[in-house]
Amino acid sequence: MTRLSVEMLAADTAEPITSAGHAQLGIAVLAGIAVIVLLITRFKLHAFLALTVGSLALGAFAGAPLDKVITSFTTGLGATVASVGVLIALGAILGRMLADSGGADQIVDTILARAGGRSMPWAMVLIASVIGLPLFFEVGVVLLIPVVLMVAKRGNYSLMRIGIPALAGLSVMHGLVPPHPGPLVAIDAVGADLGVTLALGVLVAVPTVVIAGPVFSRFAARWVDVPAPDRMIPQRPSAELENRPGFGATLATILLPVVLMLSKALVDIVVDDPTHTVQRVFDVLGSPLIALLAAVLVGIFTLGRPAGFTKERISGLVEKGLAPIAGILLIVGAGGGFKQTLIDCGVGRMVLEISEDWSIPALLLAWLIAVAIRLATGSATVATVSAAGLVAPLAADMSATHAALLVLAIGAGSLFFSHVNDAGFWLVKEYFGLSVGQNLKTWSVMETLISVVAGGLVLLLSLIL
Repeated sequence: MTRLSVEMLAADTAEPITSAGHAQLGIAVLAGIAVIVLLITRFKLHAFLALTVGSLALGAFAGAPLDKVITSFTTGLGATVASVGVLIALGAILGRMLADSGGADQIVDTILARAGGRSMPWAMVLIASVIGLPLFFEVGVVLLIPVVLMVAKRGNYSLMRIGIPALAGLSVMHGLVPPHPGPLVAIDAVGADLGVTLALGVLVAVPTVVIAGPVFSRFAARWVDVPAPDRMIPQRPSAELENRPGFGATLATILLPVVLMLSKALVDIVVDDPTHTVQRVFDVLGSPLIALLAAVLVGIFTLGRPAGFTKERISGLVEKGLAPIAGILLIVGAGGGFKQTLIDCGVGRMVLEISEDWSIPALLLAWLIAVAIRLATGSATVATVSAAGLVAPLAADMSATHAALLVLAIGAGSLFFSHVNDAGFWLVKEYFGLSVGQNLKTWSVMETLISVVAGGLVLLLSLIL
């Protein structure tokens, strides 16, 4: 579907598809979310199917014609995939190239060679934050677990002292910093500026990851004092490679899209003239699509070639990077469809009116909604896309800065208290060999700390900026 046809279809569904009152809409929202939660948690249905069924249930409970609900859902799905699908795909390709070429291992080994003793937790959080920029959370965990186990065992460190900083770095990047799927979807939903969101996201992420990582790891190591589990350390991706890309080239490739997007935001502020040649050039170079595409193309020469990869193997890497994201794209798309159904049913307008009547700050409301959905579904991505759809109308009269902060508030809320209905909870538990209770006292508390600290910093920035 072309961008024009998407816009035309969106225009057709711009008016509310039902005139239900606040009470009925409120019941419809709760029922729709309850259906999604029940299908994911009780019946273990894939989040894509759960969001699709939940969208139809929402429309039915709101008293909307089913054909209009289907149109709203498909419009939202198409528009969301069109806007963020390519970005997620490019990010996945870059992440796969970084992992398989040994570039990620090169960064890890270089930093660890310069760290030791008390600086080791800080080195781990730095490694995780840098690697976490282009990698999905689950990929980052799998990539860093061998390093965490190796460092903890060889250095006789508590596993929590080393593991918590690494997990904090990955989790903060995943929830707050584009081009990860959650922030990208929220940016698209509320119409925020990606460059501004990226800059503010990094500003919030730094103190958050320090508090939830190296600082909290001291307490976590006392509460759960466990060594690295006595089992075979998984093989690192580059163990069989004869050559690896250099540290400088790898770091430059990872940071290239970040630099381009931040440069665009800075030029927009300094020049502030859309017709100026410099601003027009940076508007192109700093667009997410071009920035990530540039990093992927540069990565072929800075990551693939030094590792000795042939053209055929590089092509295979692209396919390997794209394969695992099919489910993510479908979930993100269905989340966009759910968001559009919410808006077209008039729920966004209802949230706007309620927030005015109750005098709840928009950022706090966004954080609370994301927290509630995260606790119910266990999915940070589902929490992000659903909350973004609910609070999107609140951004209509916001400045670019506050719209970006709204995205970050949603992202912070989506990380709150990971527990037994979150796949990440079990991933960490099994890799670290922890009991459920130990995982709750470490991983779950860390996630809650990230959510609360980041949410508090977002509210503080809203008072300053």
